[in-house]
Amino acid sequence: MASRLQKIETDESVLLRVTHSNLKTFSADIRFSLQSTVEAVKDKLWRKCGTSVNSMSLHLYDDANTKLADLADDSRPLGFYSPLDGFRLHIIDLDPSSVTSGGWLEDTSLVEKYTISQEAYEKRDGTFKKFKDKLASPNTSAPDNKIPDNYMEDLCVNIKVGDRCQVEPGDKRGVVKFVGRAESLAPGFWVGVQYDEPLGKHDGMVKGTRYFNCPPLHGAVVRPDKIKVGDYPERDPFEEDEI
Repeated sequence: MASRLQKIETDESVLLRVTHSNLKTFSADIRFSLQSTVEAVKDKLWRKCGTSVNSMSLHLYDDANTKLADLADDSRPLGFYSPLDGFRLHIIDLDPSSVTSGGWLEDTSLVEKYTISQEAYEKRDGTFKKFKDKLASPNTSAPDNKIPDNYMEDLCVNIKVGDRCQVEPGDKRGVVKFVGRAESLAPGFWVGVQYDEPLGKHDGMVKGTRYFNCPPLHGAVVRPDKIKVGDYPERDPFEEDEI
C-alpha cells in the first residue's frame, strides 16, 4: 500500500488509450492525473463519450491486452491501480437506453433524415436554388446605366479646335486640339487639350489611338464639362514676381 502511495506522489500523470463498449470507432489517447479519483476520471470521460458517470464501468488493461482490474471504487485515486503509459482504459456503458447505444452516433445511415417535397422546396425563400437562378437570369429591374453615344454632345457646340481654354480642376490653360468621340475611351464626347505647361499625361495618343499631336506630357483628354473656352492667354511665368 505504501509503495502505491509513493508511486502516486512521484508520477503525476499517465497517458491511457480509451475505448468504449458501444462506440466501436471511439479510441482516444487521454492523459489523466494519478491523483484523480475514479469518479473524476469518469466525469472527464463522460464529457468525451456521452456515457453518464453512474452508468459507466471502467476496466484497466495492460499493453498486452490483459485485464488488470475493475475500477470499481469511485473514491480511490487512479494511481492506486498502478496504470502505466500505453495501458488501455475500457468503458462499459451499463445503460441500455444510453445515447451511445444502437450505433447511431457512428452510423449516420441509422439517423432519420429530414426530407422535403420539391413543391414545398420551391415555395421557400432564400434557398440556394433561388440564389443560383437569380445569378443566372438577367436583372431586368436594374436601371440601364449605359452611357449614350451623344453624351455631352451639347456642351461641345461652342468648343472648337484652336480655342484657348482653361481646364478644371487646377485652372490649367491650353489650346483645344480635338473635339469628338474617342473610341478607346468611354462613349460620349471628349475634348483633347494641349496644355501650355507639362501638366498632361501624354502626347495626344491615348490607349494606342492618336487623337492629336503635342509635346510629351502636355496632352490631356477630358469631358467637355471640365473645359471653359475664351480669353485665356498663356500665363507669363514671371508675372507673380512683378511688383
